[in-house]
Amino acid sequence: MVEVVVIGGGIGGAAVALGLHKAGFQVTVHEAHPDGGADAGAFLTLASNGMRALAELDAAAAAGALGFPLTTMSVLDEAGRELAAVPLGEHDHPPTRYRCLRRADLGEALRGEVRRRGIPIRHGARLLGLRERADAVELTFADGGSATAELVVGADGLHSAVRSGLDPQAPEPQYAGQQVFYGYTADAPVPAGGGGDRITMVRGSGAAFGYAFSPAGEAYWFARVPGPPAGAAELAATGPAGWRERLLPLLRPDRTAAAEIVAATGDRLMVTNARHLPPGGRWRGRRTVLLGDAAHAASPATGQGASMALEDAVVLAKALRDAGSGPDDRAAALEHYERLRRPRAEQNTAASARLTASRTNGPTPSGAPPRDSERPAPGVDEELRRLLDWDTPLPAAPDHPA
Repeated sequence: MVEVVVIGGGIGGAAVALGLHKAGFQVTVHEAHPDGGADAGAFLTLASNGMRALAELDAAAAAGALGFPLTTMSVLDEAGRELAAVPLGEHDHPPTRYRCLRRADLGEALRGEVRRRGIPIRHGARLLGLRERADAVELTFADGGSATAELVVGADGLHSAVRSGLDPQAPEPQYAGQQVFYGYTADAPVPAGGGGDRITMVRGSGAAFGYAFSPAGEAYWFARVPGPPAGAAELAATGPAGWRERLLPLLRPDRTAAAEIVAATGDRLMVTNARHLPPGGRWRGRRTVLLGDAAHAASPATGQGASMALEDAVVLAKALRDAGSGPDDRAAALEHYERLRRPRAEQNTAASARLTASRTNGPTPSGAPPRDSERPAPGVDEELRRLLDWDTPLPAAPDHPA
């Protein structure tokens, strides 16, 4: 049985471990964080394509038990006028509806599935380096441990150590031009028309803002603010009250619920710098491959980061499942995976960059962009359904080089 080491136990790493295990591989996950609690405060929107990918990994129920569904998106201008109201997801197929949920909850649910299926997870294992040999990959870890694997999957995020090991000249993540504020409050009143499985995007005069209310009346919100990045000392020293006072003046001139929601937010308010990876970087060696943010991190504007990583996990597992048993066959499978995934991933990265570059464009989920010229990769179409379907062979890869 082929031994595969997955570096990274987040959403993408846990998902690809499930896929590879389903495909018959012997998998071990190495996660740098001692408890898997990275990004504990952030939330995300899991789109229909991500839910479909989870279903193919037999893990949709774990995600479907979390958060709450989103079936409609409203786009407002700074005066509170509705510019558009569009459906989200596949209303006739509830398991694939959009869901709003906390990132940490999804990661823990998927790691729970990994453990339930008997796949080992080693926590506190931060990768220091890797070396590809003809017959295996050697891995060294910060705690003095080491491992050898026939294949290595790098699912270790934006600052991937696997990517650095594959290519010491790999481009560094770049600031995407916006600070992202996000928070939660149960103390803001639900605006008229703002509840009931709806996410509302505001093209504000000073910030792009989005919010959704859970069935219990808790607001999940975020704001994207253009400008220079916050420095490390500033991020460490500025608490929720300080960030709130910086954000409110940008929201108060608008006639929307944004300022009221932020003013009602207490200590559950966080800030990060949006970052992305320049396209065109290396994704693979002969026995090593990247997925998710390690390969194609986009700014958060399209809301597709987690869903793209889940797509990657299914396609990579299928490519390796259907390959022959020789090292050349597996290297060809990694190339096949990249050729299938790179165009769609880079389309999403480019669309997200365009949205991020324009302050007035709201952070639009995939499948419902406000302008056709800014359309991200489609959420789910027939071609993607076939690509993700576990029982359907992968199509031939595009002819262009990957």
